[in-house]
Amino acid sequence: MKRSRINQVIKDMEALAKENGFHLPPFCSWTPEEWDEKGHECDEIRDNKLGWDITDYGLGRFDELGFALVTIRNGNLKDPKYKKPYAEKLLMLYPGQDSPLHYHWSKMEDIINRGGNDLYITVFNGAEGNKKLDTDVTVVTDGVKRTVPAGTRIKLTPGESITITQYLYHDFVMPKEGGPVLLGEVSMCNDDENDNCFYEQMGRFPEIEEDEPPYRYLCTEYPAAKD
Repeated sequence: MKRSRINQVIKDMEALAKENGFHLPPFCSWTPEEWDEKGHECDEIRDNKLGWDITDYGLGRFDELGFALVTIRNGNLKDPKYKKPYAEKLLMLYPGQDSPLHYHWSKMEDIINRGGNDLYITVFNGAEGNKKLDTDVTVVTDGVKRTVPAGTRIKLTPGESITITQYLYHDFVMPKEGGPVLLGEVSMCNDDENDNCFYEQMGRFPEIEEDEPPYRYLCTEYPAAKD
């Protein structure tokens, strides 16, 4: 992705969050110059990859396949000094944009439509070996349990949520009309490097073409702590 595109996506998401009354934590608005001066007091942000994350899955088709998110809080299963057993994210998808089918081995999460457009989530039962099962799927939406056929698309209007359990394949599918959607994610600890099983092989983070300076650092770009 071009850096200019990443910068614009972050600005769009900042505006969408503000429009929906969602206030981001202070570190989300730190400039690269401010980050260059931060010391070890900010290690939790660095170590747990809090902050901005814009991805096209390394496929170069962000407008079709990708999303924007900001991790607001997160624990760390690999570092016992971080005690939080939970995480929270905010996500944005544009009209006509999808996020690919995947499941998590360890993480359980709720996906909440925080405002804007509707969202559709396709569900399949999954199994080890990257298997997608043709069996009925039991899902819970806002405390209501139901069983649906494999491949059903669950519609989430603003305010609605769905619980995603381990090994439950899911994707995000946006309508082609209307504006972007603002999503919340409340989950167990998040580990994007080791806990995503994509149905089709792909990467997780984009390759960046530096055509202008960064507006915000992504969560993978923070400089080392200033001593």
